[in-house]
Amino acid sequence: MKTIYLDNNATTRTAPEVIQEMQPFFGEYYGNPSSMHSFGGYVQQKIALARERVGAGLGCLPEEVVFTSGGTEADNAAIFSAVQAQPDKKHLVTTRVEHPAVLSTMKYLEGKGYRITYLGVDQEGRLDMDEYIDSLQPETALVSVMYANNETGVIFPVPEMAAAARDRGILFHTDAVQAMGKISMSLNDLPVDYLVLSGHKIHGPKGVGALYVRKKSPFRPYIMGGHQERGRRAGTENTTGIIGLGKAMELAMTHLESGNKKMADLRDRLEQELLKSVPRSRVNGENVNRLPNTLNISFSYVEGEAILLLLDQDGICASSGSACTSGSLEPSHVLRAMGVPFTHVHGSIRFSLSRYTTDQEIDLVLDRLPRIIQRLRDMSPFSAGNEPVLPNKK
Repeated sequence: MKTIYLDNNATTRTAPEVIQEMQPFFGEYYGNPSSMHSFGGYVQQKIALARERVGAGLGCLPEEVVFTSGGTEADNAAIFSAVQAQPDKKHLVTTRVEHPAVLSTMKYLEGKGYRITYLGVDQEGRLDMDEYIDSLQPETALVSVMYANNETGVIFPVPEMAAAARDRGILFHTDAVQAMGKISMSLNDLPVDYLVLSGHKIHGPKGVGALYVRKKSPFRPYIMGGHQERGRRAGTENTTGIIGLGKAMELAMTHLESGNKKMADLRDRLEQELLKSVPRSRVNGENVNRLPNTLNISFSYVEGEAILLLLDQDGICASSGSACTSGSLEPSHVLRAMGVPFTHVHGSIRFSLSRYTTDQEIDLVLDRLPRIIQRLRDMSPFSAGNEPVLPNKK
């Protein structure tokens, strides 16, 4: 049975071109890039090329790119760096719908005496700019707002928010892990101090990411030791991962326009036909600007985990939310923050497409999913027509 992979916000297939670029550095070219000899120097040249490719994709200088072990480390490094550089400022601003890599760090700092403002979202997943502006204070050390939400795909007004922070002399960090490769952005026009991306979200390898640190923005090393990454991130480089990330970034920029149009067309067809064929379904974040590949849809009176199990039996991979919180019985913190009705929040599914997704794969989902929902509703005691009979009050 062929696997139909529609969970690309969790991770993506590594592109064949990326694997080909990485392979010689697993065996033939194993030198340490910090070594003085030419064998290691060749590897260092390839790391430099990867840095140039990432810088070109971001629209920044290569030396503003710090390679990390992934998005979580980069998020942690940016936040801790900003607070350590400004020990007199004890206030931070973020949102209630951030990835755990940011929310957990904020909770940790809250336990250390920092005041955190958690911005809410409305029913469409939008931030309130007036609430945001009011939250900025002279003692605010950092604003940390994701570029696009990983569960709903809702895109936040990061350029405007970053500009408002800069006007007040406040540092700004954005987790762009989900937005990278799906939104055209250039750091020439984006006034952020720190930006984070991850290799495996853009058809690169796992275990590697990058942190952009704007020139002259303060930075304190998160991992200390050797002189690697200009002293900003110690430890022998993940050579193959970095080389793969560089190639993945180059491919992402090559496919940005055509890939996005293809994904948006397929996503929109999936969304519209599911809304027509499955009664009592709703799209979360339907009326706002979203990533072209993401559809978060809720079906009333069914359990998302049951839907995923039955989809899996047909070889269809989807998700009920963030991969980093899967396994938890708690409903999505993002959908709860949006006020999604209780009858729908547990029956929410995220489909996330990639440039490799085909028409035939979407056709199969449209054939199977309505029947799965109907089957589960027929078994649900809470579905319309199956409501439990409660005893009369005396």
